[in-house]
Amino acid sequence: MGPVSMKYQILAALLLAAAGVHDRAFAQLQAGAAPGSWRALFDGKSLDAWRGWDSRGIPKGWHIVGETLTKEGEVDDLVTREPFGNFELELEWKIGKGGNSGIFYRGTREYDHIYWSGPEYQLLDDAYANDGRSRLTAAAAAYGIYASPAGVVKPFGEWNTTRIIVKGPHVEHWLNGEKVVDYALWSPDWKARVAASKFSKYPHYGLAKLGIIGIQGDHDGALALRNIRIRELP
Repeated sequence: MGPVSMKYQILAALLLAAAGVHDRAFAQLQAGAAPGSWRALFDGKSLDAWRGWDSRGIPKGWHIVGETLTKEGEVDDLVTREPFGNFELELEWKIGKGGNSGIFYRGTREYDHIYWSGPEYQLLDDAYANDGRSRLTAAAAAYGIYASPAGVVKPFGEWNTTRIIVKGPHVEHWLNGEKVVDYALWSPDWKARVAASKFSKYPHYGLAKLGIIGIQGDHDGALALRNIRIRELP
């Protein structure tokens, strides 16, 4: 047994020892993941990687239907049990007519809601949702901070592919194979944009270098996600 294998066996044992009842299965999942390799956050069967923002289990209203994670109305947000710093996240999603949701990254529990700390990749039906009137709040935008271009998101009820890259201050939002947002956290431009936004009321917004990933559930409307996977970056 080499030193790397021994290191991961020791890490796995520590994770399992520290995990509670709800987190035990997730710690077991993590034990086999090598650095830089892709691993599933949702493989169509298990939600062990997730919990509710307000509960340690999966909130009522989230369902697995045909290997797809779905919700129909307003429910508690889902968040990862594990924090991530530098990573590449990929997933597929489709939204109902007028639907509004989002993916948060590097979120913390400093405030009452994850969207006051973690930047958001907007998931939206641009054609019928109110937020679609502004590119700053449209699909794939860094919500309220950096705009996304029009014409890339597919109509409601159709599957979109999303890719989010976060490494140090560098962030990229991809939608359906196109890079639509590219920005630098903590840069003078970013600070000026935050100061001019509603997030100016939350002084630590977007400052965390390590945090949880969240899926927004607290808006009405249907949302479906599948093939959620992540790999950590150096």
